[in-house]
Amino acid sequence: MKGTVKWMDGAMFVGESGSGHTVVMDGPEDLGGRNMGLRPMEMLLLGTGGCAIYDVLSMLKKSRQDVIDCRVELDAERADAVPAVFTRITLKFIVTGRGLKEAHVKRAVELSAEKYCSASIMLGAAGVEVGHDYEIVEFDGE
Repeated sequence: MKGTVKWMDGAMFVGESGSGHTVVMDGPEDLGGRNMGLRPMEMLLLGTGGCAIYDVLSMLKKSRQDVIDCRVELDAERADAVPAVFTRITLKFIVTGRGLKEAHVKRAVELSAEKYCSASIMLGAAGVEVGHDYEIVEFDGE
């Protein structure tokens, strides 16, 4: 995997992935930025959520669960001192569907946490307290 991050001006950078996709990262105005993009640590947090939700949805589809919607809510704390690393991250999956089996949802979240999500497993190995939770919402629409 490769990527490039190029400085634009102030505290703004443009990252380009090896697959050719770009993203703007920027700092707050009080640190020389224009607040026009994600902060790098926000991107790391969202990337972790993206990695985990991909795993969970993939497993739920394989187990033929009728998922209508899924999101992962991320809550993180950072150290007060420099470096302001993540000290805790909680991922809460809210899975909406028809007749979802709790055992399948629970197992998908556990497998993501313990075996498949490279991002959360890597952060956990680095000392971040990573927690996982889920909620199942029964879809009552058409």
